[in-house]
Amino acid sequence: MSDLGSKRLQGRVAFISGGLRGIGLACAERFLAEGAEVVLSDLDAADSEVASTTLARLGQAASYISANVAKEEDWERAVATVKERHGAAHVLINNAGIDLTGAVETLSLEGWRRIMSINVDGVFLGTKHFVPLLAASGADVKGGASIINVSSIMGLVGYNEVSAYNASKGAVRLFTKGIAIEFAQKKMPIRANSLHPGFVLTPLLNAGFQRWVDAGFAEKPQDLVDTMAATTPIGRLADPSELASAAFFLASSDSSYMTGAELVIDGGWTAQ
Repeated sequence: MSDLGSKRLQGRVAFISGGLRGIGLACAERFLAEGAEVVLSDLDAADSEVASTTLARLGQAASYISANVAKEEDWERAVATVKERHGAAHVLINNAGIDLTGAVETLSLEGWRRIMSINVDGVFLGTKHFVPLLAASGADVKGGASIINVSSIMGLVGYNEVSAYNASKGAVRLFTKGIAIEFAQKKMPIRANSLHPGFVLTPLLNAGFQRWVDAGFAEKPQDLVDTMAATTPIGRLADPSELASAAFFLASSDSSYMTGAELVIDGGWTAQ
């Protein structure tokens, strides 16, 4: 991987869903440092304090679109906006996601459908609507355009009381392999790979830990952080910037021969 000053993504445009927080925001920061223009999307209103503060900090190469990844019309609007603003898209990071925990017999159909609509439908819709622009833009890039679908180690292995999340992230993993083969066989200049984070210190993780505390599994979220760190061979949870470095590799021409692959960044958790 290159150093931050080398501008390896100069001239490229990246779209990142779930971009105002956690891994998505870290990817935006890294890509901007590498010279890319970045379009973020999230559920927050465009004039919200979070969106305004974030854009002011990120600078003029960053812009924002308020969008719900589960709504097809929002993706159509997002692609049209990116095309109008930039005329191209070289990287798509389908990062937006939610979790759902609980014993399978306690889960509601409504909750199941909600997590699938965001974690799975959102990835499908983003891919579907960005493909024409990515294909046109990737023709002049070594290795082509890059789709990075954020799955999870929970898309690789099962875990207690996260069966719905397991199912959604497993779907992302295999969807990514399917489109990678499809694009390659059609000679379309688009690569597709999945990113599989382990336990990362993000607002989503913190919210999940708080729910476990509320359910009586621990006295405070930090207890759960310490437990997860203790079960991870490297001895700690990841910082979002460490996932952003992996995403940068998949976005850059350094990974030009990678498609249909899964990149696991989990501190050795799934190696046990």
